[in-house]
Amino acid sequence: MNDGAASAAGMDASGLLDRDELLTPAETAPIVKLSVSTLKGMRWKGTGPRYIKLSPGRGGRIRYRRSDVDAWLEGGRSEVAA
Repeated sequence: MNDGAASAAGMDASGLLDRDELLTPAETAPIVKLSVSTLKGMRWKGTGPRYIKLSPGRGGRIRYRRSDVDAWLEGGRSEVAA
């Protein structure tokens, strides 16, 4: 995989996921299997993954750090007794 393709796939040059990659809501939605509008509602309620607001105001650009998305997904797991 070349560096351009790796970057586009959210991976570093070694093929590993870049855990500090900043994702847009549209990029995050399929990862968490939710719609962009559901993510927006979860931001408002404070129940979704941690996010970063890059610009002020209601129309501010939102980004999610991949490591925060992964941590949020892991936190939702429940263990089943064997």
